[in-house]
Amino acid sequence: MQHMCGISGCIDPQLQPENIQRVVRAMTQSQAHRGPDHAGFWFDKHVGLGHRRLKIIDLSDEANQPFETDACYLVFNGEIYNYVELRKELIADGFRFKTQSDTEVILAAYLRWGTQCSRRFVGMWAFALWDGLKQELFCSRDRFGIKPFYFISDNDRFYFASEYRSLKITPVFRSKLNEDQLKRGLFLGWTNYETETYYSCINSLLPGHNLLVSRSGLKLQRYWSLENPAPESGAITGSEQNAHFYELFKQSLLQHIRSDVPVGACLSGGLDSSSIASMYSMLYPQSQLQTFTIYYTGSGNVDERPFANEVARKYRSVIAPHYHMPNADEVQQEFQRAADHSETPLIGSSYLSQYFVMKQASAHGIKVMLDGQGSDEYLAGYMHSFYRWMAKYFVDRKWRAALNLMFSHHNKHQLSWKEISRAFFKGLYLYFRDEEAAFRAQLNSYKWLLRETASLDALIQLPKKSVCKVNNFTYHMLFTTSLPTLLHYEDRFSMAFSIESRVPFLDHRLVEYIYHLNPDYKISREAETKFILRQSLRRILPQRIRQRHDKRAFTTPGETQWLRGFLNPLLHIDYSSFDWLNIRKVKNLMEDYRKGDNSHANLVWRLATFNYWMKNYA
Repeated sequence: MQHMCGISGCIDPQLQPENIQRVVRAMTQSQAHRGPDHAGFWFDKHVGLGHRRLKIIDLSDEANQPFETDACYLVFNGEIYNYVELRKELIADGFRFKTQSDTEVILAAYLRWGTQCSRRFVGMWAFALWDGLKQELFCSRDRFGIKPFYFISDNDRFYFASEYRSLKITPVFRSKLNEDQLKRGLFLGWTNYETETYYSCINSLLPGHNLLVSRSGLKLQRYWSLENPAPESGAITGSEQNAHFYELFKQSLLQHIRSDVPVGACLSGGLDSSSIASMYSMLYPQSQLQTFTIYYTGSGNVDERPFANEVARKYRSVIAPHYHMPNADEVQQEFQRAADHSETPLIGSSYLSQYFVMKQASAHGIKVMLDGQGSDEYLAGYMHSFYRWMAKYFVDRKWRAALNLMFSHHNKHQLSWKEISRAFFKGLYLYFRDEEAAFRAQLNSYKWLLRETASLDALIQLPKKSVCKVNNFTYHMLFTTSLPTLLHYEDRFSMAFSIESRVPFLDHRLVEYIYHLNPDYKISREAETKFILRQSLRRILPQRIRQRHDKRAFTTPGETQWLRGFLNPLLHIDYSSFDWLNIRKVKNLMEDYRKGDNSHANLVWRLATFNYWMKNYA
């Protein structure tokens, strides 16, 4: 199996072959951090492919890329977790393999099934495959967009890469910024939206899609949709559903930990990372798993060490825990490097914690990290899911069930009646609004900061994907409003340290199963979120973790302390970069913040980091 890597390449009839070689080599070199172990290239007239390799499985040079079979040439970033099973199937069909890599399996799968091969893969990937016979470039991205694939298409010229930095040194790059995306990023904290990025000319290939590039143009193909019915599990009772989930999660983890280099895990003390560490420890009781926890002390900050310790103590023979608190000097020293690798404005200081987790893992020789991204989105881990569940009861006219849910919520979280009534009215509000209306309202709540206060509705389109409010919310969290941003930083900050990050909760078989399950299994009638996860893993999770109900954002001192202290220079805003904002109101906002007002601290952080990004990188 290969590797976290960097891929790049082009089809450009307007460039001389020697210039194509020069550009693709430069594009590939700019991503050297993504793959320090090998650089490879393939060129043919007006086509070029480049690859940087990070060796994870099959460490031999035979698995280097670009990889060639039968006039097909492949550059690939990611992991095909079911490559062992697919390899056996393809051998039975008569294929002969030269390596043990999943790269060769992709090529064989393409020769066997054509572009439909994407449907057969379990994993995370972004690849480009040049078919010399068809004179066609076949590009594909995994179902959830775990791995990035960016491209610029300019008439008959096509360039692609894993990161913006590679595309910015191509002859087709134009530096004009996408003002719509700047507004989404500043006000909602999204790093991209559908195909749009912060640059008007750079597109992102949609998750679950293939892209075919040939002389006749670009052809986008959707190969997977979460809306399609999930395979029948045969499970009927609650205990059968729990058993099926347990088995799916176990199988996902078994495939996600295939590696010939040391594996580690993020351990925040939350339900998701604890589930991964506990399952790993149960499956491999004779092995060692190094875990990494970032914490902050002081008022208002999150210190999860007591919860992470619960897992480490229960599995003390397996887990070797590492705890780290970034101090002021370290954050100050690393801020510029983190900003450089993120390639987008750092929309929240909590993402720096992810950077420091990867830094610690790298210092301990770890090359593969397991992380819990995705679970909150489809297992209803966020409070917003709870509000929509209440709204669903309102829609179904189940008033007693709604009240019971509210009282259970009150008892579990020791909430005040003021907080409970707020939850009730949020549910009622969402009863009357769909996801699109709710997010448009959130976006429009910032209109007062704009120079022109026209409606921002056109910036968001979230079509209704399910009659169930919980599922509709889940769908858009996975593909638009939450997960794409989390995965962006997951990829960039792991790659900054040449680490492969793997996310076992985003096995599509798990997501399909849960998405199409009755929402009662996600939020119980007793207001227990992630209900099926808590129930199915109850025998292996520490009791204190399983019974945690204080789901909260991972807060860091960035917005309230760092920005007023050693990161204070970020507050010197170049207002000429924000000609679409009402500068007088922005200055008033900044002045209030300097005086100690934290009511818009997150927005002030984003203004400061957007300004830093535009000054240094845009």
